Amino acid sequence: MSAEASTIDLAARASIWLKPHRIVLILIALALVLCAAFFMRWDWLPQYWEMGLLGIWRALWILAVTCALGFALAVPLGLAQAGGPFWFAVPAKIFCTIIRGTPLLLQLWLLYYGLGSIFPQYPWIRESWLWPYLRQAWPYAVVALTFSFAGYEGEVMRGAFAGVPRGQLEAARAFGMSRWKIFRRIWLPQAFYRALPTLTGETVLQLKSTPLVATISVIDIFAVSSKVRQDTYLTYEPLLLLALIYMTITGILVFVFSRIEARIPVKIG
Repeated sequence: MSAEASTIDLAARASIWLKPHRIVLILIALALVLCAAFFMRWDWLPQYWEMGLLGIWRALWILAVTCALGFALAVPLGLAQAGGPFWFAVPAKIFCTIIRGTPLLLQLWLLYYGLGSIFPQYPWIRESWLWPYLRQAWPYAVVALTFSFAGYEGEVMRGAFAGVPRGQLEAARAFGMSRWKIFRRIWLPQAFYRALPTLTGETVLQLKSTPLVATISVIDIFAVSSKVRQDTYLTYEPLLLLALIYMTITGILVFVFSRIEARIPVKIG
């Protein structure tokens, strides 16, 4: 029966891909790939190959670091708004409101061209161990993107923390669990499960925000694409390749998060 069931499953999957609209889309995609391969110039690729790989790596590590740091900051921001005292809830709300209410490009420029231009005026900063980092552009990009992710995801975590049934928390207190244990075993896991679908979308949006770091001279894959256009006067080829790279990374992110969601053993109801 197991072999028969697997055969039926394979036939069902094949029938999904053989639907008329999917066949048409596949044929259109193949036609676009063939047109791009035979009617566009790609002789510049070997010259910029290494620079492109470096740009992809830089975009990926900026995405990973800012999402990790941003989520670590979003948890206390959401917790403070959902159940914290007034003097914690108000600053957290103000922070999220400012971040969500102003453009990311403005925040990035304020940090790099504003705060970054103040540091060199102080000799004690130039002589400190931080100066080799503060004189570069990438720390400001990491801070700006981290704050942006934390501001948006902090509001999501606020709703996720508030959505956890109070009965579960009260039952845990009745069993004598400490506040830290309640938070670690009940409140945070439940909130994370609720916020996970939104976290997927926020991570994809964070990926699409990383090209802004090119405006402060951080060489990511978008900056490499711009350099190719400036050097070769080609417009469509580098932009199409850039779009393909971002679509591929987005597809991988969505797949990874979908697998994580599928492995969640708890039903939220």
